[in-house]
Amino acid sequence: MAEAEARAFILKLGSALHTYGYPSHRLEDALLAVSHHLGIEAAFFSAPTALFASFGVGEEQRTHQIRASPAGVDLGKLSLLDAVADDVAQGRTSLAAGAERVDSIVGAPPPYGPIRTTLAFALASAAAGRFLGGGAREIAAAALIGLVFGLLDLLCARIAPLRRVFEAVAAAMAGFLATVLAREAGPLSVYVATVSGLIVLVPGFPLTVALIELATQNLVSGTARFAGAVGTFLAIGFGVALGRTLATRLLGAPSLHDPLPLPEWTLFAAMVVAGMAFTILLKAELRDAPWIMASGLAGFLGARLGVHLLGPEVGSFLGALFVGMIGNVYARLLRRPAVVPIVPGLLLLVPGSIGFLSLSSLMGQETIAGIEAAVRMIVVAVSLATGVLFSNVVLPAPRLGR
Repeated sequence: MAEAEARAFILKLGSALHTYGYPSHRLEDALLAVSHHLGIEAAFFSAPTALFASFGVGEEQRTHQIRASPAGVDLGKLSLLDAVADDVAQGRTSLAAGAERVDSIVGAPPPYGPIRTTLAFALASAAAGRFLGGGAREIAAAALIGLVFGLLDLLCARIAPLRRVFEAVAAAMAGFLATVLAREAGPLSVYVATVSGLIVLVPGFPLTVALIELATQNLVSGTARFAGAVGTFLAIGFGVALGRTLATRLLGAPSLHDPLPLPEWTLFAAMVVAGMAFTILLKAELRDAPWIMASGLAGFLGARLGVHLLGPEVGSFLGALFVGMIGNVYARLLRRPAVVPIVPGLLLLVPGSIGFLSLSSLMGQETIAGIEAAVRMIVVAVSLATGVLFSNVVLPAPRLGR
């Protein structure tokens, strides 16, 4: 009976961790650690939309399949679930109490209300506008586009079918708004305003996670996640092209302008704004905001140093290495999952803007430029994945239960 209760707890915990965004390699390691501490012989196989768990050996082995629909990254719930797993593994909490805590965590409402979440979309896009070299006009346009995305995200909660085409619809709105603003409130860079507004949607982070999973021999999950990222890129590229075309047909093509540069100190102000925005969007606890900002700053400075030493593509390796080390220090000091500062730190480094440039070039029949940008995107993603993996060699994170 105790073994059956332990298996039920492991399945419940695995389903929750999968739902709220644990990468496959970390999820499998965490469940194996819990099973080991509970004295259960188990093996796990995680894919983006399913989790398989096998208990026992030989002919006595039983396999369970959990069909999961990812709900997006929720760093706050991941942190709480990690604490439950550690408490049960160490015997500080019974299996029954642990299962009740998991149910309570899963059923808890979002930590931030719709107003703060919508404003966080706008702030994240505005900060991205500064990171991409935008001036005051581009930042304002990106903030407006991000605000519209936040409102559209609220609408998706009421209209379920809209969620399935959210990326394409949001991208079309971004392309349309950026073009209209360039015509009516310019001059501004349509490209910078569009990509900055789309920064929350562009799947550079899933692409990087896919490459990490491939590197850790989670081949099925990595391949599926990679295909999903490519599909999202295509949906965004089509949506932006549609929105720009509609705006151009209605108002005419906008003139091209380069952004007016802003002072260097505004980059660090944008870093603080981005840290707070991602804390809300990723549903992290407010007490983790300083760590998230530190991770973003370490990644930004590391990437700058890497670009100076190694070049623009390979230099991202150093930024990801610093982000990974910050995450592992966080895990060692606070005994909480390293993904809490790592995920937002990587979001500031991911090659999403390069991928969007590749699609824009290909749709504009600039084939060579599009292929070159796509190759650059892959190289940057590989650099980021390698940096995170190397951080676990330089400064390993503690294992569950230790």
